[in-house]
Amino acid sequence: MNTFLSILVAVIIFCLIIVVHELGHFLAARLCGIKVHEFAVGMGPVIFKKQGKNTLFSLRAFPIGGFCQMGEDEENESPDSFRKKPVLLKIAAIAAGAVMNLILGFVLSVIIMLVNGEAVSSKIVFFADNAVSSQYGLKLNDEITRINGVKVFAVQDITYQLSNDEDGIADIEVRREGEKTLLNNVRFELKKDEETGKQTLIYDFKVAREEITALNILPYSFKNALYYGRIVLMSLGDIIRGKYGINDLSGPVGIVTTIGDIAETYGFDFSFLLDMATLISINIGIFNLLPIPALDGGRIVFLIVEGIRGKQLKAETEGVIHFVGFALLMILMVVVTFNDVRKLF
Repeated sequence: MNTFLSILVAVIIFCLIIVVHELGHFLAARLCGIKVHEFAVGMGPVIFKKQGKNTLFSLRAFPIGGFCQMGEDEENESPDSFRKKPVLLKIAAIAAGAVMNLILGFVLSVIIMLVNGEAVSSKIVFFADNAVSSQYGLKLNDEITRINGVKVFAVQDITYQLSNDEDGIADIEVRREGEKTLLNNVRFELKKDEETGKQTLIYDFKVAREEITALNILPYSFKNALYYGRIVLMSLGDIIRGKYGINDLSGPVGIVTTIGDIAETYGFDFSFLLDMATLISINIGIFNLLPIPALDGGRIVFLIVEGIRGKQLKAETEGVIHFVGFALLMILMVVVTFNDVRKLF
């Protein structure tokens, strides 16, 4: 039951994130005086539709996407058509979807803080007996601000940076008595798994937990959202550098499956689902801003070029470019989904 409930909630959350993205496009377009031909939630066959005053609203069979059809690639002489509007208004309508996802990520971070009732700082308040790190410079009440040059936004940054450290040695910047101090070559104990040979870093300190208040909830929530945003960017960089292959990628099926597996092992965890929702929303926001044809970022690039040139690219030409980009993205989604399904068996 916990697994089924977690999967159901995960699917609902994923759909809501897509709706928020498309709603961003829709609201911005209407505010900019741009006609929206169709607002759709889901992809594939239409299972419900309703014609509004200016827009057709539809619900489609597969909850893996959605769209807000503004006629970006259509020649239209109507004054409320997309291509007749100034460049800045068109950029605002295109960028609004991703911006809404980033805002949603922040709002979800606030909700997470409220659900947990506490926030975790980066201030050290406890060392284990014979802690190795304390012998190499770390002290009680040190606030960790950077690890190996990477700024610490949230406590997860500490876990992420140290868990990816292979030699158990890190350069750690701390704020100590109001002053920033760089501690070079701070060492941690490594524990080796006899079966796999893999070494795991031992965390020999604990950091402070604070009760959520009206004064600290927004700063903590913002830093949490920044952490997820940076994780997404770092992961994209790793993919570009070849650290991860296509078999390491997961789509909606893989995400929902992972959530189901965790629910089966640990039970239903609403806080975990909110964390996943925050990561997915911020991921969608950042990914859509990439300068790839068919994505919002690709369209924004064309609009910037239009602003520089002072004239638009032909609608047919731009449409073909974005169609090719969309087709390639769909092929990638099919491959990733196939891999997700294959892993199930």
